[in-house]
Amino acid sequence: MFQHITAHIFLTVLMYIFIFLSMRIMGKREIGKLSVFDLTISIMIAEIAVFVIEDIERPIYDGFVPMATLVLIQVLVAQISLKSRKLRLLVDGKPSILISDGKLHRGEMRKQRYNIDDLLLQLRGQNIDSPADVEFAILETSGQLTVIEKNKGVSSSNQTGNSSSSAEQKEQNSGGQESSGGSDKSDKSDSSGKVKLPKHKIRYEGLPIPLIMDGKVQDDNLEMIGKNRFWLRTQIRQKGVSDFRDVFLCSIDHKGQIYIDPIGSR
Repeated sequence: MFQHITAHIFLTVLMYIFIFLSMRIMGKREIGKLSVFDLTISIMIAEIAVFVIEDIERPIYDGFVPMATLVLIQVLVAQISLKSRKLRLLVDGKPSILISDGKLHRGEMRKQRYNIDDLLLQLRGQNIDSPADVEFAILETSGQLTVIEKNKGVSSSNQTGNSSSSAEQKEQNSGGQESSGGSDKSDKSDSSGKVKLPKHKIRYEGLPIPLIMDGKVQDDNLEMIGKNRFWLRTQIRQKGVSDFRDVFLCSIDHKGQIYIDPIGSR
């Protein structure tokens, strides 16, 4: 009897240490932000550990081998997905837009099996009374709902909203000065790195548009803002980057500001 209890205690401690090390190897991520793939791996590892603890007659390697295999699969997929956006989309999926400009996307809600009660609950949790006050609501791949209020930026940060509104006022003031200043000031704005974009194309201040991701040009986004690859190559060369493949991330915001992060910058 004593040996039986001791064996269970030993296996429990051993499985705890092994699972703890496995989670550290798999990377740091909050439980609420796990992808479906990571959650599946975690559940399978926990189930295998339970089988090993319950059956003390079973050899320990019967549990260690499949658990180590799952950890190896997760690490390999994570490493490959760092370089392949297609694999990331396949494993994690894409964010879904549930609200835009105060209008509900019912088709997308049905596709994600996200009912109106769940949506209103999430909005109330971020101090938003009505979907009409929402510029953008995005269901992330982790299941978290990101909400951007109209004229305020991301709803979970008041500072973001204040800064966006003040930036909008500054932009309007600068716009008035530019209209009275003539072509000289417009040349200065071009040299400062800003790009004039059609306002009906980019409407959401909280969402910069990615133009290059992992060295691959996002042609659909380029077409959306009315630009082409030649223009994009000129922009990255002004930042000291010669080729698209040397860019980890390039995005443009609603003000025309271009952000570039070269692959060799870190």
